[in-house]
Amino acid sequence: MPNPLSDRINSLPTSQTLAMAAKARELREEGKNIIGLSLGEPDFNTPDFIKDAAIDAINENYNSYTPVNGYAQLREAICRKFKRDNNLTYTPNQIVVSTGAKQSIA
Repeated sequence: MPNPLSDRINSLPTSQTLAMAAKARELREEGKNIIGLSLGEPDFNTPDFIKDAAIDAINENYNSYTPVNGYAQLREAICRKFKRDNNLTYTPNQIVVSTGAKQSIA
């Protein structure tokens, strides 16, 4: 069967994210303890209270890009959570809320 994709598309390099995920899987199979930061697929269902909050946010027209480091109110709430649950003290300027690990590290 002929390849329906153009030569230009076929010449694109391999996704580094997929390559990292494959390497992590290979190392895990060798028995190594690996923390994967490549694919952002959770291994649990989204809790209902988060789904409800997301629906509320959509209904309130929160549909634009967020500030690069996250909403100040959310970063403040995260600081309170760390203090309450873990006795850790952070300031909102030490917290970044992003779409994934790669964006935070970059």
